[in-house]
Amino acid sequence: MFPLMKTNKMAVNLTNFSNLREIKKDLQLCANKCMARGLIHTAKWAADLSLSIQISLPNDIRHINEDPRFLTEYDSYLMGKTCFDSKEFERAAFYLENCTSDECYFLKIYSLYLAGEKKKNNEKTDILGPLEKNTIKNKNLLQLKNELSKNQKSLDGFSFYLFGVVLKELDLKQEALEMFEQSVGKEPLLWSSWLEIALLYSTKDKAKYIKNLPNHWMKSLFDAHVAMTQQQNFEALQMYSELHDHCFQTSFYILSQLALAQYNLKDFDVAVTSYEEINKIHPYCLENMDTYSNILYVKEMKPELSHLAHHCFEIDKYRVETCCVVANFYSLRQCHEKAILYFQRALRLNPRYLSAWTLMGHEYMEMKNTSAAIESYRQAIEVSPRDYRAWYGLGQTYEIMKMPLYSLYYFSEAQRLKPNDARMIIALGECYQKLSRVDEAKKCYRRAIGVGDVDGIAVLQLARLYERLQENEDACRYYMTYTKKADIIGVLSTEDVSGAYKFLSRHFINNKQYAEASKYAQKCCDYSETREDGKTMLREISELRSLAECTSTPVNCTLSESWQRPSTDVQISPMNLTFSP
Repeated sequence: MFPLMKTNKMAVNLTNFSNLREIKKDLQLCANKCMARGLIHTAKWAADLSLSIQISLPNDIRHINEDPRFLTEYDSYLMGKTCFDSKEFERAAFYLENCTSDECYFLKIYSLYLAGEKKKNNEKTDILGPLEKNTIKNKNLLQLKNELSKNQKSLDGFSFYLFGVVLKELDLKQEALEMFEQSVGKEPLLWSSWLEIALLYSTKDKAKYIKNLPNHWMKSLFDAHVAMTQQQNFEALQMYSELHDHCFQTSFYILSQLALAQYNLKDFDVAVTSYEEINKIHPYCLENMDTYSNILYVKEMKPELSHLAHHCFEIDKYRVETCCVVANFYSLRQCHEKAILYFQRALRLNPRYLSAWTLMGHEYMEMKNTSAAIESYRQAIEVSPRDYRAWYGLGQTYEIMKMPLYSLYYFSEAQRLKPNDARMIIALGECYQKLSRVDEAKKCYRRAIGVGDVDGIAVLQLARLYERLQENEDACRYYMTYTKKADIIGVLSTEDVSGAYKFLSRHFINNKQYAEASKYAQKCCDYSETREDGKTMLREISELRSLAECTSTPVNCTLSESWQRPSTDVQISPMNLTFSP
């Protein structure tokens, strides 16, 4: 189902996974710790991995912390936790105010943070569209920063994680990264901290970050995740395949990451099969179903997308993934207003949901609302500066607005994030061409051919560029490459292919290669766009061939003997001439 890619660039250190019993214990303990602190997403992630390890353990996992402070404060903890679970965050913080144990202190700080987030969202008006600016901040951040700074020496790994979140929200990213590093140093199983490090990860300082991270089996999962975020999809696919085969055969997270890697590699058929298998094993999981709907949308599989939308709607119609799936369904039916409505619903549920911002920008582009599209893409970049789709969307928008300098900047950013994607490189080449920077355009098109120009767009653009420059030999070479590619993968555009045949026929006529010219002229007759031109060139070729045959054959005009000139050997003397009277 998930083939192992042949690459040795990155691999999982499977020796770290030799003791599966200890790994399962770690994951169960991590899930318990996270549930005690309200970190439900990380708890669910750890429980999923633990469930996929098919080993039975004795009931020796500690479910209750034996710290004397926690046992003394247990009643306050129970009251605070029940208020937290019912989303009464300020009330939870009140009951935990004087608690000092690690669990209670974290829950108090986390409650204050979420209380500020709740007020921030309540103060915001309904999202009318992407033109609304997100200027409202969490008012508790400075208070939390001061509180955590005061007690920094006594913080545990979970509180360091929360300290990092607060600093990141205050745009203190370097300080936040240091807090997340300390968090994984103290609690290496806290996946939330690893994810935040990946978001702040810089390839420039890779060696430094590797040195600061603990040598724990969790680092293999982190490396695979970073490879995915850095668009190193072949390497990510290999690492997740090894993890899947070795110990996590049924993990929803691992299976989803494998399917996502196939999607990023544009192997849509395999990705669809992978998601179908995932839905059989985990029929009620909605995570990543929006990505599955994107694949069905690209492949225009309307019945399957309709079924997926109904399935997600029945499970939970108020999930962001469900809203995105339904939006994709309406978009495929060309109901762009309804699609935007569901993307806006997703953003009401989670204003930082990246896919909704990016896809809503695409919908605004379909409706020719360029200003709204630009704002949607900008919001997506604000959520995740590494979202190459948003950068690429901005480049396309400014290209439509005939602002190639702006397009060049945004396409450059997209290409930097996904350096081996031919689409990004071709878009850069087209911008350079519009700016009359011909040499850079040629380099871009050649680079696109080198990384895998599947559709032959770069070859066609390079051929057209050489044609405009009247470098006909080079244009001929690339046009011939394009027509051969079209014969293999099928005709993508009859206008482009017929135009290539027309150029080739005319080029060979000018070079007096009439056999080749006739072959391409006949192919021109197969397309309505160039049928008349093909017939004209065939007649011209026929005439030129006849003229060439006439001029190449000598004409034998033989005279009769009576009209032959006298031999030059005969001398006629005037004395021998006799005149009659």
